[in-house]
Amino acid sequence: MPSLLSRLGLGRLAYLLYHRPAGSIRDCIAAGGPWVLRRTRQGEAAMVSAARELPLLSPGTGAPVTVYLLTGRRFWHQTAFCLWTFARQSGRPLAPVIYDDGTLTPEHQAPLLRLFPAARFVSKTEIVAHLDTHLPADRYPYLRDRWLNYPNIRKLIDPHLGSTGWKLILDSDLLFFRPPDFLTNWCDAPDRPLHAVDCETSYGYPDAMLTELAGAPLAEKVNVGLCGLRSDSLDWDLLETWCRELITRQGTHYYLEQALVAMLVAGRPCAIAPAKDYVTLPDPAEANARRAVMHHYVAASKRWYFQNNWRAVRSA
Repeated sequence: MPSLLSRLGLGRLAYLLYHRPAGSIRDCIAAGGPWVLRRTRQGEAAMVSAARELPLLSPGTGAPVTVYLLTGRRFWHQTAFCLWTFARQSGRPLAPVIYDDGTLTPEHQAPLLRLFPAARFVSKTEIVAHLDTHLPADRYPYLRDRWLNYPNIRKLIDPHLGSTGWKLILDSDLLFFRPPDFLTNWCDAPDRPLHAVDCETSYGYPDAMLTELAGAPLAEKVNVGLCGLRSDSLDWDLLETWCRELITRQGTHYYLEQALVAMLVAGRPCAIAPAKDYVTLPDPAEANARRAVMHHYVAASKRWYFQNNWRAVRSA
């Protein structure tokens, strides 16, 4: 036992013996219990198979819409359904730019290219070379560390770094049920940052600290499942400073990326996706009725996503 404690450390041992099992139990309860969780996992497995056979859509009319996503081996099927429902409901051609989290293979890319021949994939090798040029580790150690160890921040860094112009970044766990006019109109003529509305304010750090660093109070409930920013407006030195201060004073947090975006748009006019149409964490009634334009399936709502709603959009 002393040898084991020495090798793992008390903190690591406590995590392995208590915190991880306790977290798994909490997650299972939140997901509806073991039988519901099993059905959810079976539903996702079926979704993977269905994503390979989604029917081709008509080419659409109007100018192509470019959207940006981060995906990989675990999420490519969600990306496929997100883009397919967006294109189907908008009636517009899509030219998605897809950033590889390092796990995409030709097997995962092929179904996406079949649906969207104009898609462009940015490999991890390209991304890292771009990082070394524009965000060198010796000058931006906190951002580079987060890029390595916190994949969420790649949605902020990879599409915008060393680039210009407005970009709309989507999470993959979205489904569209009606025309997303708010998003396509913004893409056609962007003039201010865009974001979705969260089910609650989730930034992970004290409000006073965030306000102090941002120099303005943060809006409530900023959600980055939909996030439109102008690449050449981002100050990477400032973002490095914010990361350093937040992590040094409070440690790392899962919501760091969302906090950074909320700080970037603090005090600025924004295009805010209407919460009743672009729903984050749909409740069971909305998940079943699907009255909204879009659902963002976070947390417990993944049950409806994997068990039912991808099937609903596929069969509609």
